[in-house]
Amino acid sequence: MRCGLSPPDRWVAQVTMKVLVVTSQQISAQEVRDALPGDLDPTQGEVMILAPALAEGRIKFWTSDADESIARAQEVQESSVEQMQGDGVAARGDTGESDPLTAIGDALGTFAADRIVLFTRAEGGRYLEDIDPAEIQERFGVPVDQVG
Repeated sequence: MRCGLSPPDRWVAQVTMKVLVVTSQQISAQEVRDALPGDLDPTQGEVMILAPALAEGRIKFWTSDADESIARAQEVQESSVEQMQGDGVAARGDTGESDPLTAIGDALGTFAADRIVLFTRAEGGRYLEDIDPAEIQERFGVPVDQVG
């Protein structure tokens, strides 16, 4: 005699990975796939594209000339989400604060990511784009991968 109930086979939970992608430029599902370790596949999980409203330089940042930065961030996240969805990825997006750490903290408040992928440019990046993956991992307790 069984001392408990086991769920029918159809009740087996499907585990999906949630990936927070931080970028200041449009990215594709293939770029995210290439950035993830091992055999992780963005089509088997959920992706949130976070585009911080990074300023072109220190002067625009300090003078709070944010309209252009916000518009660019909105464009980046919308085009990236559209491309991801076209490739079969469950994706959504948001724009974030100009400080990437603040933007990541805000995003993690509504999207409990299992992993963070940072897309940064080695040269010619926007102001405050140069962030330390180790600092992000330490602060938020989420594994971080960096491309760029």
